Amino acid sequence: MLAGEEGYAVQKSMQILAALGEIFGADKTIPVSSVQVAGVSYYNLGEAGLEYLENLAATGAKARVKTTLNPAGMDLENWRELGIDEEFAGKQEQVIGAYVRMGITPSCTCTPYLVGNEPDRGAHIAWSESSAVTYANSILGAMTNREGGPSALAAALTGRTPCYGMHLEENRKAQTRVRVEAKLATVPDFGALGYAVGK
Repeated sequence: MLAGEEGYAVQKSMQILAALGEIFGADKTIPVSSVQVAGVSYYNLGEAGLEYLENLAATGAKARVKTTLNPAGMDLENWRELGIDEEFAGKQEQVIGAYVRMGITPSCTCTPYLVGNEPDRGAHIAWSESSAVTYANSILGAMTNREGGPSALAAALTGRTPCYGMHLEENRKAQTRVRVEAKLATVPDFGALGYAVGK
């Protein structure tokens, strides 16, 4: 992949993953079974990001594993009613179109596990959204670092990610225990608990 034998998009993706692996001391890449890509809003990507996505899509790049998208920069169906600028909407639709051409499901949600992207316990995945990463590692028992948009897309196009951080068993051991003695009954109770534990 890194040598370019599988085309430009895969080579560029593996270059991103190799650089990331070098930064974090990974000695190998590992297969992933699921990806969730951030970097979907045209507001964040801008013209350079859109051009990059369109270039990848034009080469025939395809996701190798189940891949879904984080939210876009607008409501994709009701943007007119919400007063979204037409030029922005057009660019946002181009972003989504590029991802779709790469075989990525345009779920546009920060909760991929609620729309069919639910990995098995113990599976290595590459997810971006911070709340989804926490949920995947803690509740689903999958293994993922918090990926950036480019590294998640690279993982989708190669089916691999560098093996470091939360992919290593020794980094998954709890360092803090919280004993809850209060009775929790309402959604605000659990919200307050989450706030207190986070602090």
